[in-house]
Amino acid sequence: MSDSFAALRRPVTVGVRAAATLVDDLARHNGPKTGLLIGAGAGSAVLTAAVDALLPDDRLVVVGDDAVRQHLATQGSWVASRVSVVDALGAADPADVVIYAEPLTGTAEQTRGLLEDLGKRVNEGGVLAVLVPATSRPSGAVDEIERQVALYGVGSDLVLRNVPPVRVHRLRFSAVDHSVAARLAPAVRPSSVRLTRGMHIDSNGLAAAGIALGLAALAKAARPKSRLWLVPALAAAPVAAFFRDPNRDVPDDPAAVVAASDGKVLGVERLHDDRFGDQEFLRIAVFLSVLDVHVNRAPVAGKVADYFVEAGGYAAAMKPSAEHNVAAYTVLETAHGQVIVAQRTGLIARRIVQRAPVGSLLAKGERMGLIRFGSRTDVYLPSERAVPRVSPGEKVMGGASVIARWI
Repeated sequence: MSDSFAALRRPVTVGVRAAATLVDDLARHNGPKTGLLIGAGAGSAVLTAAVDALLPDDRLVVVGDDAVRQHLATQGSWVASRVSVVDALGAADPADVVIYAEPLTGTAEQTRGLLEDLGKRVNEGGVLAVLVPATSRPSGAVDEIERQVALYGVGSDLVLRNVPPVRVHRLRFSAVDHSVAARLAPAVRPSSVRLTRGMHIDSNGLAAAGIALGLAALAKAARPKSRLWLVPALAAAPVAAFFRDPNRDVPDDPAAVVAASDGKVLGVERLHDDRFGDQEFLRIAVFLSVLDVHVNRAPVAGKVADYFVEAGGYAAAMKPSAEHNVAAYTVLETAHGQVIVAQRTGLIARRIVQRAPVGSLLAKGERMGLIRFGSRTDVYLPSERAVPRVSPGEKVMGGASVIARWI
């Protein structure tokens, strides 16, 4: 193992939530894949999560010591036939998913050397997953990883439920074909916090509820005899409920295009949009009231080819003039051509969250962002390849309702 690896190894505990996030690209890949794990000790949460992510045709190589070998030997023949241990990184073959299990804490030069070493172990189109402490002061490692993320990043997640909190980054150093997305399961990110088996809440909801309760506490302390504190206190629950994020059963049918959001279908029309070339699109627009779930999902599996925001107004989202509202456009490269998801603001909705950077792969029905407090989503499909399955006025559920079918 190189000096850059030795300099960056630190005795850090990575919790279950952070470990699951770190190995997510290994866990969500349904096809045969190979994994390479570095820096995970015997019995660590990352090693456990990586082993749990394996399917029958998968293979995992762990760079470890005798303690790791002995630990894996107790896991039975199923694990033994799929997981092998090598003493040094140089003895490992390149893999589809490479995972470095310890937070990066060295200098910029050390971090750069480490990432170069790891990058050589990633197969064409594969992913490198690393993490850094999220609460540490700016350091060379943090600066360098942010530089690398700007160049090669295909996803980042903040894991607060870890001591200390960590930020997980995924890097892809070579191009990947969009067809790989069809073999992926929707990712479960830390931004979706589980409440019950079937219900999650977006992290924005926890933050908003926390602010409301904080205001209530301040009001109570400032004016203990007043009941003014009840206003923000009672508002905390409905504000949090706005950010609810239920699990959805995504249709297995490969010809199905699912809704990008909950809401009511506003329009189904064929049109041209010069921003996306001279082809004709089938556009299906859905209006989200303040009572609808506002998490947005990918309508099809594909690779994020482009993302941009266009300026505009803030007309009520159900009105035709909302066509010219501020909007964020996510362009997907798919097996059926170019697909676009437009997240449009509304009269009250002024904040668009998009969590799928350019180069990332999205499974059909995967969470990709949200819009706060009433809005509209438009899905653009190649008109010659798709047939609508909804009409204006119908209610749809994001990630579950079929709004069109591929021909």
